[in-house]
Amino acid sequence: MNISILVFGGDHFLAKLPDQIRNTSVFCVETISNLNQAVSLIQMTPPDVILVQASLDDSMELCHWLKEQTKLSWIYCILVEDRPQVIALTSECNREWELEMTSAALRQGADAYIWYLSEETANEQLLLAHLTVGLRKAQKYRDLLRTNDLLSAIALSDSLTQLNNRRALEWDLPKQITKARTHKTPLSLIILDVDYFKKVNDSYGHLVGDRLLQILCHRLRHNLRCQDTPFRYGGEEFVIILSNTNCDEALLVARRLNRIVSEQPFAIDSKLTISVTISLGTASLQPGDDPKGISLLERADQHLLQAKAAGRNCVVGCKCHKSQKASHLQTVSSQASAIAF
Repeated sequence: MNISILVFGGDHFLAKLPDQIRNTSVFCVETISNLNQAVSLIQMTPPDVILVQASLDDSMELCHWLKEQTKLSWIYCILVEDRPQVIALTSECNREWELEMTSAALRQGADAYIWYLSEETANEQLLLAHLTVGLRKAQKYRDLLRTNDLLSAIALSDSLTQLNNRRALEWDLPKQITKARTHKTPLSLIILDVDYFKKVNDSYGHLVGDRLLQILCHRLRHNLRCQDTPFRYGGEEFVIILSNTNCDEALLVARRLNRIVSEQPFAIDSKLTISVTISLGTASLQPGDDPKGISLLERADQHLLQAKAAGRNCVVGCKCHKSQKASHLQTVSSQASAIAF
């Protein structure tokens, strides 16, 4: 792992640091001497370790600011004491003075406080030892992030179909709505349901039903656009978020999915093939919709119920006028027949 080091200090200070720190195969070092620039860089690209030159203006302010940043608490901050007057006092005074200085530095936010005597190998070794501690801390943090990412992926994924699950939809839909309203772009979604799915389970068993859902999801996933995000909403019901998509475009997408499912039977295995159809309801984001997308989902679900009431195997959704000031319901029915056994 390449460890990143931010040196809050001048070029002269950097030049006197141990040669090992400038080993580009191990460390990525950046030097800044301005507090505001340092804060901006830390926020944008957090380093693993910060070396702070004590004699530089705002050195303790940086340590204190870093201590207050909960999300950056994993960064290892080493305050390097290079002020000649402080070092001179320490050599003249007893051990208690050094302990008081160290305690004050740690209270201000530093994780380590090192007396900078560049000619003494012991100090260089101590600095490198603290860098090792910082590296170990950064590695643990990265491992934790990977573990959290894995746990999040498991929590937001449907184990049967490998699609995002309902929890993922509840997390993603508000973000999509906020993005659409911020950028003033349209947003639509589709709710679809497998027609007569209970008959599949009753006739062939739940394992066949599960396999059918897996094949269906594979077919849907490979026939969506890059901006479309599918979710398993529950059972045989699915939701697809259509970003940057208006009412008319949502109908076209839904109509195409309806055709793709109904035109080709599902080969469960070498001996069993089942023909299925789906019903779909579409809806588009309106100014009065709530930020969580509940009303948008309810509207699409009502259109799905209308599709089922109309005989299934069809699409019901809102069609936009060119003026975008009015809408009306339009039912688009396909020619495919209902499921047959």
